[in-house]
Amino acid sequence: MLLQLLKKMPVVLLLLLGNRALAQVQLRGTNGAVGQRPQVGYDAQGRPIKKAGGQDSLQRRDRNADSITIFFKYYDSSRLRTIDSSINDFTTRFPLPYYYHSLGNYSTASQSFFFNPLMKAGFDAGFHQYDIYAFTLENTKLYQSTRPYTELAYVLGSKAEQLVNVLHTQNKKSNFNFSLEYRFNNAPGFLKTQNASQNNMRFVAHYQTLNKKYEVSFIYISNKSASSENGGLQSPSKLDSLALNDPYELETRLGRPGRALRNPFNTTVNTGNTYKNSNLVIQHHYDLGTKDSLVTDSVTYRLFYPRFRIEHILRIGSSSYQFLDNFPDSTNYARYFNAVPGGTTVRYYDAWNELNNEFSLISFPQKNNLAQFLKAGVAIQNLKGTFDTTSTTRLYNFSVLSEYRNRTRNQLWDIEAKGQFYITGFNSGDYEAYISMQRMLGRKLGYLRIGFQNVNRSPSYILNPASSFPVKNRGSYAKENIIRFFASYDHPKGWKFGGEYFAVTNYMYYDSFFSAKQHATLFNVLHLTAEKKFKLARYWNLYTEIHVQQAPGQDVLNIPTVLTRNRLAFEGNFATNLFLSTGLELIYNTAYKADNYSPFIGQYFVQNTSTISNRPTIDAFVHFRIKSFKGFFRLENLNTINLKTGSFNKLNFAADKYPYTGLWLRFGLWWNFVN
Repeated sequence: MLLQLLKKMPVVLLLLLGNRALAQVQLRGTNGAVGQRPQVGYDAQGRPIKKAGGQDSLQRRDRNADSITIFFKYYDSSRLRTIDSSINDFTTRFPLPYYYHSLGNYSTASQSFFFNPLMKAGFDAGFHQYDIYAFTLENTKLYQSTRPYTELAYVLGSKAEQLVNVLHTQNKKSNFNFSLEYRFNNAPGFLKTQNASQNNMRFVAHYQTLNKKYEVSFIYISNKSASSENGGLQSPSKLDSLALNDPYELETRLGRPGRALRNPFNTTVNTGNTYKNSNLVIQHHYDLGTKDSLVTDSVTYRLFYPRFRIEHILRIGSSSYQFLDNFPDSTNYARYFNAVPGGTTVRYYDAWNELNNEFSLISFPQKNNLAQFLKAGVAIQNLKGTFDTTSTTRLYNFSVLSEYRNRTRNQLWDIEAKGQFYITGFNSGDYEAYISMQRMLGRKLGYLRIGFQNVNRSPSYILNPASSFPVKNRGSYAKENIIRFFASYDHPKGWKFGGEYFAVTNYMYYDSFFSAKQHATLFNVLHLTAEKKFKLARYWNLYTEIHVQQAPGQDVLNIPTVLTRNRLAFEGNFATNLFLSTGLELIYNTAYKADNYSPFIGQYFVQNTSTISNRPTIDAFVHFRIKSFKGFFRLENLNTINLKTGSFNKLNFAADKYPYTGLWLRFGLWWNFVN
């Protein structure tokens, strides 16, 4: 019932926006927001500290006030953060970042313009083309809020593209918070057999006993990606001579020929991929330590400083990956993919169930700094795989892990080191190691961060002969080893510099629609980046980001040498409550042999016959915020204009035979409420 309601959120959203009974939010501690000044502060662990001049507290709030104190921390992090209310960068709110590309339609298979190998040891099913759209454990937020807080978002784009996002969080008591987040987007596409949708849901509950000794977090995450696959256009050259100036006229390599139904409510996939995953995580611990108290004029706070912790994390997960073609055309399969469909329906299906138990002991050297700890533990993972709904296999892994973190109280040093080694089981011999150190060089010099990462991992299970997906050359591949050095520097005047260097051995990649290869010899990749905000005039700003990459010079990896984004914006605070940012955005990458895509195995693969040289992408935007309301109006892909005809049909390409959209209009709004 809840999912049916959420799928109809465009209508529900309009009704909510007209409800004047909801109070407007004024956030304390958010970027650019205003509100009543609270009389209680919080230390680095979120514990209340009395401020001079008042007696307010989390337990005693003026419920008639329209202010709120809200903050959050990411899962597996102790650093408190505030909600971002900035408006100048739309990509911070849109799930697909500017440095990723899809297959031309939002919600379809995505790929980073940067070298982005999988840096995770242990078991991996092998399907990652929709990861950027998903809710994950790593991007889960644990909130604390003095008032119930709700955020509604709706984005409407051309060709009936839409995105709906709902977030609600509240503290039932000072020691119990829950949040619910739901996101749905549907993009019918501008080509045939291109409709795609993403359905994401996340529920988080966090509870701590009044004596502070026991704490438990409950996290449930569900993701569904449904993306039709058309295999690209049969004749991309016909884009310049369309009778109705609509690419929907053109035939594609997959899908039912001549079928032309663009339905904004259709999420059915007759030819394409449907991936589902759900995860339940229960993390709880019991602490031994020192009791203390904080006495104010009206409230006595019970404080507890952990010195030793016993922790258990339970993960229960399920995932399924399916390619289905209900209308296979044997002629197109042979002509474009050199394949023969095995019957009237083509179907490949892998599914996995996981049970993971992690037990750890944690010590805290300093009683008043929970951001410094030493952790040691073990993890036991049990897996069950099902292929084509009949064949099954069972796997297990046993690993040891350790971690050390220290964010000093003066915030001059921030150190994080962690590792995991798989002792026995299917992924025996896999390991991952990570260390980073950040140092504040001074108020006038900023922050310097350096780090090292090394991963030794088994090939993904899609390359195992048991998988039902049609990878031809399966076999006993060697473990992939990736070393990464990285550094970044943030200057107080707005300069940001960064770099990362990869050294890769036994690199696994795909080189056709159905085959994989392993490059045994060592190769290197270098990626440098620079960012700066230039103040041109009182209301004029230029935001520049430049990325430079050096590819290995071998036929195993193709990435653009340069990627840059520049935003020229007229922005400022006008008419008291109006914050405005409007201007032009330009994104450009140098020509390169962009990877092709195999819809059958869900993988981008290297090709060396076609070079893609695109025009710079140019977007016009008007972003604004009035109190708790944020609006985004964007006219994208102005670069596709054909000056000879006045139409927008000079399309860029995401991959071979996959064009981007033409002129694209998006309007989005985000509205926050305090209940």
